[in-house]
Amino acid sequence: MAEKGKIAKASAGVRWRKRLRFARTRARELRMITKALISTKHPVLVHIIPMRRCNLDCGYCNEYDDVSKPVPLEEMKRRLDYLAGMGTSIITISGGEPLMHPELEEVIRHIRKRGMIAGMITNGFLLSKDRIRTLNEAGLEHLQISIDNVTPDEVSKKSLKTLDSRLEWLAEYAVFQVNINSVLGSGVKNPDDALTIAHRAVALGFTSTVGIIHDHNGQLKPLDDKQIKIFEEIMILGKRSYSRFNDFQHNVARAKEHTWRCRSGSRYLYICEDGLVHWCSQQRGYPGIPLAQYTPEMRHHEYLTDKFCGPRCTVSCVQQVAMLDNWRDPQTKRPMPMPPPPVPGDLVQIGGSRNTN
Repeated sequence: MAEKGKIAKASAGVRWRKRLRFARTRARELRMITKALISTKHPVLVHIIPMRRCNLDCGYCNEYDDVSKPVPLEEMKRRLDYLAGMGTSIITISGGEPLMHPELEEVIRHIRKRGMIAGMITNGFLLSKDRIRTLNEAGLEHLQISIDNVTPDEVSKKSLKTLDSRLEWLAEYAVFQVNINSVLGSGVKNPDDALTIAHRAVALGFTSTVGIIHDHNGQLKPLDDKQIKIFEEIMILGKRSYSRFNDFQHNVARAKEHTWRCRSGSRYLYICEDGLVHWCSQQRGYPGIPLAQYTPEMRHHEYLTDKFCGPRCTVSCVQQVAMLDNWRDPQTKRPMPMPPPPVPGDLVQIGGSRNTN
């Protein structure tokens, strides 16, 4: 069984480098929090898409295609320069599958060069020992893999069985922090899988989180008693990680609306492969403004805008960022009618996805 696999151990050199990078990253995160508490005029976290194409075709996913070309490196650098100029603290590279980008390590290096914290969300399938080493050298600081089940099925191949060897390589060679996200909710065949995945993650020295997904209509559906028990156990396992800031998920798990002030479009930005700014991955299409044209006044308007989707939101990274400002600046504005410029493909409001981070 995958959950009883070997416990990979890093060498003394890797452990020392990991501790050093962790200490430096944690110091930068503390400075980030201080900066964010002092001023509300800059983005805290930005998700940026260098590659919409993916090597998998998970049945539930609506955030990929199989034809898109990678965003050219020089264009990625320009976008990162704009974000650095805004004062952005953290960049998380997402997709699609970012490991398919041929110059990903150069993208990471540019993030670090501009003084921002570099993270990535990946399905993990393209990881190898050599690729982990190049990510180390590029300066990656955070990596997250979402694992949907213990064994692959017709909906998702992102299983513990198929990824466990990569997790062992990460435990042995990665000097960046690794988080493993499991899922509960509508469409999950075996909720016990989430607990198995979480225990395996912790055994390998990673942090563990759990995402709660919508039903097929994009609506919150409360977890049943068994799922709630599993959810609570995983949340306890994750208390030593940033999942301790995910307390809003207790409401999500019970399909209860929660009160907060979503700062997407301001403190959190989602930059698609076309270079347009969106509220988040689940509300693509608004404001739909090119990053180079996205002004401080626009960010301030979105900072004060009450988001219609907020009460039933499941996007944990946006919720975490909002905690910095939930105590201040009530939201009194409404979304502005801003027709976005024409872009390739359709950008639509999305009901639900398993990628909740």
